[in-house]
Amino acid sequence: MSHFLPPSFLLPFSPHALQMFLVALSFAYFAKALSGSYMKSTITQLERRFDIPSYLTGVIDGSFEIGNLLVIAFVSYFGAKLHRPKIIAMGCVLMAMGTFIIALPHFLIGRYKFETSIRSSVNSTNNLSPCPARLLSPAALASGDPLSKTPIGCEGESNLSMWIYVFLGNVLRGIGETPVQPLGISYIDDFAREENAAFYIGCVQTIAVIGPVFGYLLGSLCAKIYVDIGFVNMESITISPGDARWVGAWWLGYLVAGVITLLSAIPFWFLPRSLPIPSDRGPAQCTPEQTSFIKDSPLLEHKYQADEPASFLEMAKDFIPTLKTLLGNPVYFIYLCVTIIQLNSLIGMVTYKPKYIEQHYGQSASKANFLMGTINIPAVALGIFTGGLLMKRLKLSIMGAAKFAFGTSLIGYFLSLFFFVMSCENAKVAGITLISYYERSVFSACNSDCVCSDRDWDPVCGENGITYVSPCLAGCQTSTGSGKNTVFSNCSCAVAAGLSSGNLTASVGHCPHRDDCDRVFPYFLALSVITSFIISLGGTPGYMVLIRCIKPQLKSLALGFHTLSTRTLAGIPAPIYFGAIIDTTCLKWGQKRCGGRGACRIYNTTAYRIAYLGLTMGLRTVSFLLCILGFVLLKRHLRREERSAHQVANGGAELEVLRKEEVLASNSDQSLRTSTTDYNNTERETRL
Repeated sequence: MSHFLPPSFLLPFSPHALQMFLVALSFAYFAKALSGSYMKSTITQLERRFDIPSYLTGVIDGSFEIGNLLVIAFVSYFGAKLHRPKIIAMGCVLMAMGTFIIALPHFLIGRYKFETSIRSSVNSTNNLSPCPARLLSPAALASGDPLSKTPIGCEGESNLSMWIYVFLGNVLRGIGETPVQPLGISYIDDFAREENAAFYIGCVQTIAVIGPVFGYLLGSLCAKIYVDIGFVNMESITISPGDARWVGAWWLGYLVAGVITLLSAIPFWFLPRSLPIPSDRGPAQCTPEQTSFIKDSPLLEHKYQADEPASFLEMAKDFIPTLKTLLGNPVYFIYLCVTIIQLNSLIGMVTYKPKYIEQHYGQSASKANFLMGTINIPAVALGIFTGGLLMKRLKLSIMGAAKFAFGTSLIGYFLSLFFFVMSCENAKVAGITLISYYERSVFSACNSDCVCSDRDWDPVCGENGITYVSPCLAGCQTSTGSGKNTVFSNCSCAVAAGLSSGNLTASVGHCPHRDDCDRVFPYFLALSVITSFIISLGGTPGYMVLIRCIKPQLKSLALGFHTLSTRTLAGIPAPIYFGAIIDTTCLKWGQKRCGGRGACRIYNTTAYRIAYLGLTMGLRTVSFLLCILGFVLLKRHLRREERSAHQVANGGAELEVLRKEEVLASNSDQSLRTSTTDYNNTERETRL
């Protein structure tokens, strides 16, 4: 009976096995990065589809980290003793399942119905009047607001929010992603030559940044496609991708990402558990720098080899002492604190950057995602790759790598301050950004003859260049056409400059955005690319500080605990409190079909800019202060270790002298005993 044999390049003794693992891990990084970036590209789509505020989309985004939190410490610790490639494969399968679950709500709920005040007559291009008062009898007017009645079908609507499925799917995706980074990076660092480890890790991280390029491009493509494409007549849709109510085919990208993630699991099933250790390093070899940064412990001298069998109970018993030893490393602890604060700033900024481009600069979700994928993310990928290359060429020490990462981050910080001056004025919306001297209201004398609802959001652009919340509030009396081609006539509020009468019209949608934004936006993109490149230069050197300051036996646990801490204290809370602060700048909230507050329709751009950029820069300022303290402690620690090493060296020299004296004395005693024996033998022969 024949047995299945894996390809020769996947055998443990194959010289190409490590390269194949590197390719497989890069593909897994690509898949998980694509899914994660696509999630961020759909933030505004999820808000509008499920009618939820920004802080709830932050909860959804942070649910990925919650999944990691549940299992990452144990996977990182126990996974290092087991078959690491197969554990990574199982994680990829779970990621794929979670991604498919995220898309599930689209197939469980009905068609998307956006709020609109346009009521078309059946089988006709002649629309009913936008002013309901002209169609109502006095008895109907006396009964109250005709637009306040509960929509048909809401009485039996389920109270279960569909975004819960997205939340749970993202949790499962986070659980599946858990083993990929700590076990994959530690596998490479265990079996690669020391001078190649940094370059290999830099390559993997570069591929991980290329993944978001395709993730945002996929998000851009899906955002252009209407959510219910194929099931509705697109000619009847009155909104465009630039409208605050537009929802793209967000679910389609998750199906694509799930298939790619499922394919990434296949190679790991055939990779070996371990590889031959390179000749220039041993399983317990530790550089002098590594030795100086962590205390020796008898507990670590005979345990934690990747291939050494150990019982589950024995490993669990040693977990807490090992964790205490790890956290007792001052460099590791300071590095952990700094990265937690900086990742709070980075995650919050990246999560809402497409939305910032949409709201502040008046771009569509599709264009914002396209720009993120084609301009910003490639700059980050190039920066990370260049940083890894410089790390190898310059052969930086731990102190050199830390200074390099700090310097690049500081330069990027000062350049980022220029974002504050790249501002845009608020869009001109009657009753919201343009208000009277006495009150802030969408109602005025020009629309007093119409019974309008202030809850509607169906913007139209008047001839005077001002956007009105709805055609009713613009005072429009008649309308012609259908869909996006609808034109409203006799709009009493849309009075053009110098005109007091005439056939004043309004068109569907917002008025074109401000000219000042069109001039500033290219400079914003250019500065964004430059700062992203400079800051990402320090990514790989900073990451190598983490790896080099610990013993090889603790790499998996250190990487896992680092990921656990940063995702618990940065990945989960950052999108939530960033979203909550952004919500405070909302000027007009949408209304759910069955009542209640929905997604925000328009923001105060000035307040949005100050809140978003101020919070980002404030967190980075705190991290730099902590970095300075860390450098002071690091230098003191290095001096102490140098003195200790010098004393050990002197003690070793004295011990060597004593050993030589003992050898000489031993040789003298041996010679004396030999001479005595020879003398006695000679004397015995003489007597005979």
